[in-house]
Amino acid sequence: MVSAMASTTGRHSGLGRIALVTDAWEPQVNGVVRTLTQTTRILRDRGHEVMLVTPGDFKTIPCPSYPEIRLALFPRKEVACRLTRFHPDAIHIATEGPLGMAARHYCLKHGFDFTTSFHTRFAEYLRLRVPVPTNVTYALLRRFHSAAARTLVPTPSQRDSLVSHGFRNLDVWSRGVDTEIFNPTDPLWFDLPRPLAIYMGRVSVEKNINAFLDLKLPGSKMVIGDGPDLGRLKQRYPDCHFPGPRFGRELARHLAAGDVFVFPSRTDTFGLVLLEAMACGLPVATFPVQGPLDVVAQGVSGWMDEDLGTAVLMALELPRTGCIAQAQRCSWEACTNDFVNALVPLSADQAVRRA
Repeated sequence: MVSAMASTTGRHSGLGRIALVTDAWEPQVNGVVRTLTQTTRILRDRGHEVMLVTPGDFKTIPCPSYPEIRLALFPRKEVACRLTRFHPDAIHIATEGPLGMAARHYCLKHGFDFTTSFHTRFAEYLRLRVPVPTNVTYALLRRFHSAAARTLVPTPSQRDSLVSHGFRNLDVWSRGVDTEIFNPTDPLWFDLPRPLAIYMGRVSVEKNINAFLDLKLPGSKMVIGDGPDLGRLKQRYPDCHFPGPRFGRELARHLAAGDVFVFPSRTDTFGLVLLEAMACGLPVATFPVQGPLDVVAQGVSGWMDEDLGTAVLMALELPRTGCIAQAQRCSWEACTNDFVNALVPLSADQAVRRA
């Protein structure tokens, strides 16, 4: 289970210039983007100069089956130019997409140390869409990350899983929640039968939302978010309420209006939405799988069961105070300490070659 760590300055707090390369960025709405935006904000508040290399700076094409995700076209030369001009003290590659691959090529070409992070169980996501064996995808991912001095993962269980797939040099970089936004105050009122069970997040096949919507539960169901499966689910489940995507305090007020948060995904590495729901006072009902096992305190902030319906009924019995208290211990400040401590500064010899 995640918990807060004491705030520290971090052994690399003197790093001035940090290059962060990511294929996932706004206007995408997901846990990866929220993690990177919060981390960047705090780094800059602490006086670090952060250069972001994101798809917004390049010509892009839509990702197959995910048109809202844009992939940079032929970015290698421009990524190299940006990194050379910036003179970073440390380079972090957040994703395995075109920008991440371009930055990796640049670092290997010049002999620069760099770190990476593993945010998404892409092998499992891909397998749900096309018949590509997960061991093939993991081999490609392992090759990508093996060149890094260190790969950051969100939870201990994700670290253990990647070790079983042959990954090495793994550190845990946890996740947090902004409790100034996500809190139980000022909930919306919905004139719906109670209890109100809520899912919030990407509406897509890998989230296994059908497992929630197929449950025979008392009260009402709500799905907050957007994604490629939204239209299909609206047609198939007309009794469910679909308010669409919500953000910031409006999202928090939606969550606070519910009685239980149902998280049916079996493929998330963390599930940042778990902390956001808990901060709004919602106990979590979920499967006992990677992600929830590290985040949810059984019988305190939620209930995990292979029978998701049982998990919902048990979670409804839990007091909201335990959820809120646990979420309040998970700060983005502490997570940013993890990140800074894991960065690998360019050595003196590398700095000379960089110049």
